[in-house]
Amino acid sequence: MATSNGFGKIVLTALVAGALGGAVTYGGVSYFNNQDGGTTSELTTNSSGAAKVSNVKVNLNTQSEKAFNSTKNAVVSVINLQKENTSSSGGLAGLFGSIEGDSGSSSKSDSGKLEAASEGSGVVYKKNGNTAYIVTNNHVISGSNSLEIILSDGSKVGAEIVGKDSVTDLAVLKVKSNKIKTVASFGNSDNIKVAEPVLAIGSPLGSQYATSVTQGIISAKKREVAQTNSNGQAIGNATVIQTDAAINPGNSGGPLINMDGQVVGINSMKLAQDQEGTSVEGMGFAIPSNEVVRIINQLISGGKVVRPALGIEYVDLANISEKQQRSILKLPSSVSTGVVVFKVSSGSPAAKAGLKKYDVITELDGKKITEQTAIRDILYQHKLGDSISITYYHNGSQKTGQVKLTQKSNLNS
Repeated sequence: MATSNGFGKIVLTALVAGALGGAVTYGGVSYFNNQDGGTTSELTTNSSGAAKVSNVKVNLNTQSEKAFNSTKNAVVSVINLQKENTSSSGGLAGLFGSIEGDSGSSSKSDSGKLEAASEGSGVVYKKNGNTAYIVTNNHVISGSNSLEIILSDGSKVGAEIVGKDSVTDLAVLKVKSNKIKTVASFGNSDNIKVAEPVLAIGSPLGSQYATSVTQGIISAKKREVAQTNSNGQAIGNATVIQTDAAINPGNSGGPLINMDGQVVGINSMKLAQDQEGTSVEGMGFAIPSNEVVRIINQLISGGKVVRPALGIEYVDLANISEKQQRSILKLPSSVSTGVVVFKVSSGSPAAKAGLKKYDVITELDGKKITEQTAIRDILYQHKLGDSISITYYHNGSQKTGQVKLTQKSNLNS
């Protein structure tokens, strides 16, 4: 949410992260692709021009094949089912759609019938008694009235949402475990290396291509990708794994695995073009497994992720004119980055630390604040009860202190 006044643009600290793209949406997808099969044969001709296939066999037992076989049966398709909306209207509007200025002649009703709205992927990571747990992306299940899982053997089972988190775009589902034969394991994403080979498994373009596997490498271990909310406002950065393994709509929620078959990331998005519209290939992104494990454990234990907040509203210092920085904020010319506090909630961690309106925060937890989204990124690395250092300017004087993070952010979903 943003408002504005003469003092600049005000941005609230509590903003919901936008969904990261990648679930395939139903409606007119067309895909044609001729590819050779998995075996290798040699086509030859004789002097008369007749063709024959020679008896040449290639028997490759590669590490990537072993990794794929160890994990493939834990990968599932996730079907997002939503209630079908029907429209009814009379007269010309019923024939040709709504007419400008016509009111009261059409209505929208919920038929109650469920239909597939989109598909994504997921991976089974745990069995506990009669229950099995699946991790997927939050945007794969967003807006669902019901969920259906297609297992690796083609059978379908219903699923329930255990918990979901819009900030990291992760969700945990549970199903009955009687048909679950394989469970994936998580590797340590801190140990991956750039140029290390990886496999992406999922259902690109939907379950008709279930358990598709693509191979690539780790292009970058920790790539900062900007996130926006549903209104297009920047809300922070996600630290993700970059890979050139092909990731397409429908792969969302599926695993990125190393050559031991361990899940090192959950595929979540791809970059198709830059801001200038230039097409881009081979730039997919996955949520690191260490982050995944941290989040899904909280979702299992409490159904949501609890994050700390400072209890302030603030604006990027870059949005304030130099004249106002000197006359109102009384900042020295050496200060060029930070955030300006516009409102402090009573009893909040910031208030208890002594922050006031028009104070300028320049460092938090020992990290410089170079843009307003950095506040959220730093806070979300901590848990409730943590104490972190803060550096700020009050009436032009630099001050330091400690903030005890006791207030919850309202960004969980």
